[in-house]
Amino acid sequence: MEFAKHGYEKASTNRIVKEAGIGKGMLFYYFKSKKELYHYLFDYCMKFIISEYLSKIDENERDFIERYKQAGQAKLKANVKNPGVFTFLGSFVVNQNIDLPEKIEKQYKELRTLGYSKIYNNIDTSLFREDVEGEKIFKFIRWSMEGYEKELLQRLQGVNLSTFDATPYWDEFYEYLDDLKKIFYK
Repeated sequence: MEFAKHGYEKASTNRIVKEAGIGKGMLFYYFKSKKELYHYLFDYCMKFIISEYLSKIDENERDFIERYKQAGQAKLKANVKNPGVFTFLGSFVVNQNIDLPEKIEKQYKELRTLGYSKIYNNIDTSLFREDVEGEKIFKFIRWSMEGYEKELLQRLQGVNLSTFDATPYWDEFYEYLDDLKKIFYK
């Protein structure tokens, strides 16, 4: 969380070791520099996103909203499992304040391409209304659901998710998706 909260430049290895409960020497035994630690975390986060989020999306589902439903469920479960991953990668996307090694930069581009394909490839756009451009429908639905996700995460701040009943929230999520179908589908 240190890199996500403070960015690479202002991240403190002193705060990192204090939070981890280890000595600074131990940190630098495993990672030769703050930059090497950052690169390691970046690589870890990308692998986590692929295995715990993107791999859970079924590209055989041709209905965009149904696929988005799958993606939302998978992302929420992955976020609950390790919320720091999305925060860390999100801070990189917003700030892009550090050069990544060519190998990791390539992996990041591949991750973005994979994510896009998991959401948009093989979608049956004949389900969409004909009086609104298909690309706009994609954007309207995505913007709506991203806004809902952001609001939901704010509402859930501080909630103990291990004893939390998410059923009412899933019901609400499905209602919104059904409403989006009424608005944008034939």
